[in-house]
This record gives sequence, C-alpha cells and structure tokens, in this order.
Amino acid sequence: MADLDKFFNFLVRWRVRAGIPASLLVLIFARATKLSLIIGLFFCLTGLLLRAWASGHLHKNAFLATSGPYRFSRNPLYLANLIIGLGLVAAANSLLCWLVFLIYFLVFYPATISKEQRRMAELFPLEYGEYERKVPLFFPRLRTSLPPKTRRFSLALYFQNKEYRAVLAVLIFWLLLFLKWLLRLKP
Repeated sequence: MADLDKFFNFLVRWRVRAGIPASLLVLIFARATKLSLIIGLFFCLTGLLLRAWASGHLHKNAFLATSGPYRFSRNPLYLANLIIGLGLVAAANSLLCWLVFLIYFLVFYPATISKEQRRMAELFPLEYGEYERKVPLFFPRLRTSLPPKTRRFSLALYFQNKEYRAVLAVLIFWLLLFLKWLLRLKP
C-alpha cells in the first residue's frame, strides 16, 4: 500500500508538469478546422466557467466546499479540466491528439482524485462521510440531496485560488492553435 501511495503522490506531483509536453504534442499534431475551433471553443469556455464557479466556492483546507458546483460533484475542478481538455482536442481535430489527451487524463486524474478523497476525509472526518454519500465523485447529478448553502461565489476566492493561471494557460494554447490554423490557410 505504501508503494501505491508513493506512486499516486508521484502522479499527483507530475500532473501539471506532464500537461505541458502533452499540450505541445497536441499543438504539433493539430489539424484544426473552422468547425473544430468553434466546437472546441464552446467546450473550453464551458470548462473555464465551471472552474471559475468552483474556485469561487473553494476555501482550501479551511472547510469542506459543499456550495456552488460542489453540491453536484465532489470534483468540479477536475470535471472542468476534462471539459477543457475535450475542448482542446476537439479544436485540434486529430485522432492522435485525442489519444494523447485520453492517456494523460486516465493516467493522472484517477490518482489525483483518489488522493484528494483521502485528504478531504482526513481534514473533515465528520462532514466528508455524509457528503460522500450524497454527492457523486465526478459526474454530477442534476438534482442534489444537499440543502442550498448560503455561501455565494467569491471573486476574491477565485483570485486567491489563482484560477487566472488556468485561464492564461488555455488562452496561450488557443493563441498558438489559432496561429497554426491561420498559417495553414495561407497559400
């Protein structure tokens, strides 16, 4: 079990770092079209909005987030990352890009989510058990059994959680992808 924990910790630590070469591979093999860019942009914006909503409700390690999107999924930030990733590879319009993304997501996110679950159970032992029983791990239920919370979205929390970094990373990717697409249009 200790070896598995070490391996999971390694994957969690390298998740973001491994995303950079994975993104570069997607850019290299991208064959974007006007339609793929439109579809991809829709998914990316949806994912970024979900990330923003979630991070505006997340008081890291202070209390268990159960408001906003946390009423419907215990991992809305990771779900948002899935949606953003799907948007990026949809925009890239390449089977190889889909493969790179799926391998990346399936290698890193189960370990990350598992570690997060254990950490939340340790930090909030009384609250997390009930929360875990009522709210799905990843894919949301449209109806929640949690009562509405009085906590509202906080833009200050959004910035405190440094969510703007995800927006910047996605914008840089899109800029590079769009430039590649424009260069392919030139005769």
